[in-house]
Amino acid sequence: YFSKSIPYTTTGKTPDIASLVQDVTNITLDTTIVLDQLVLDRSIVLENIYYDLDKADIRPDAAVELNKLVQILKDNPAIRIELSSHTDDRSSDSYNQDLSQRRAQSAVDYMVSQGIASDRLVAKGYGESQLIVKNAQTEEEHQTNRRTEFKVIEIRQ
Repeated sequence: YFSKSIPYTTTGKTPDIASLVQDVTNITLDTTIVLDQLVLDRSIVLENIYYDLDKADIRPDAAVELNKLVQILKDNPAIRIELSSHTDDRSSDSYNQDLSQRRAQSAVDYMVSQGIASDRLVAKGYGESQLIVKNAQTEEEHQTNRRTEFKVIEIRQ
């Protein structure tokens, strides 16, 4: 399972004074943390990693999502991932392949700038070779195809 941490506060959870029956009273506070199973080679789509048309630069809104992945990697130091980028099919195959590789590399470069070791990251552009919506017609369908994913490719011991 992926290691995970969440913020937790006891603010507002003070027990009623009347329920305190002795000098030391144990109070149990609980929360639920749902862990995601760590499966090799299973793709996980990152939300909102958008790029400007014909660009590979990491936008501020994309950085917010990549920072979540950076935290996952910091929490799970034994994993190595492939960060993959996909395009829609509105340009030539070769153009889309190059664009997706530049975008994947840009995301990897950003994560390295945030302290993740480069040997834990592989950038892979898939162009339009793995469309989720074939024959996309609407902008929403094209956006579904233009996505960034990651998958764990190695768990180091």
